[in-house]
Amino acid sequence: MRPSIRRSQIANMNIHYKQYSLDYFLDAQQKIGITSIAFWGGPPHFWMDYMSYSDCKTISQKLRSRDLKCVCFCAAATQYRNQYCIYEPEHRERSFRYFTNGMKAAAELGCRSFHVNSGWGYKTENREDAWERSKDMLIRMAEVAKQEQMVLTMECLRAEETGLVVTLGDAKRMFDEINHPAFKIMLDTNPMAVADETAGQWFETFGDNIQNTHFVDCNPYGHLIWGDGTLPLENMLQCLNQYNYNGYLCQEISDTRYLSDPMAADIQNMKALCRYVDD
Repeated sequence: MRPSIRRSQIANMNIHYKQYSLDYFLDAQQKIGITSIAFWGGPPHFWMDYMSYSDCKTISQKLRSRDLKCVCFCAAATQYRNQYCIYEPEHRERSFRYFTNGMKAAAELGCRSFHVNSGWGYKTENREDAWERSKDMLIRMAEVAKQEQMVLTMECLRAEETGLVVTLGDAKRMFDEINHPAFKIMLDTNPMAVADETAGQWFETFGDNIQNTHFVDCNPYGHLIWGDGTLPLENMLQCLNQYNYNGYLCQEISDTRYLSDPMAADIQNMKALCRYVDD
């Protein structure tokens, strides 16, 4: 395969380093030769609530001293209190303020992309009611993103995580209904594969509106390093090349098997990827 994806497009994430310090993660990326960081804004690396957030000047200094660039920001959003479809109005407002702080922090770190998903509603409620709450939250967030000169990039989740945006069709519906210049699409290869879809189908549907990826190997349950799952890496990269994708390949390696030695996982992952990318 003739490579056109560049090494600088590979953006490693710190989510599987959460049992290590932020400095350890950043030092590891410098040693591996990574220059782009997809920053997961969760503890212990980043502290944020609906009232305040960590000092981004200090983090920016740490990045600059290692010649690292923060290219996108993913606020921790795996618990009910911080997600995009909260039922209770007072908690929903706190969640909106939490994500607003995340976008402000992302802007201070120089990010131009903020990761989002649809969130999830109660299983006992009407899906359309939950859909409208999610859409309203994301529209409000898109307005903030526009003010902060960045875009939201929405990923799908798996069916066990939400009843809202799970498939390509769901993503297209949400994209069309929000219809906002600061609202774009992220291709996550894990829910894509679980839904038995292809990257080509996503690019045919969204084209240049795909502005970010969670580009990982996978099985039905986890985001894995390349070689530990079932996706064909060379074919996947050929598809990105075919559609002239020039965004980032965020490595959201979140399976718990990598928590004990995340740097070893990153090294193995980069060996697989670097067979097919340009320097």
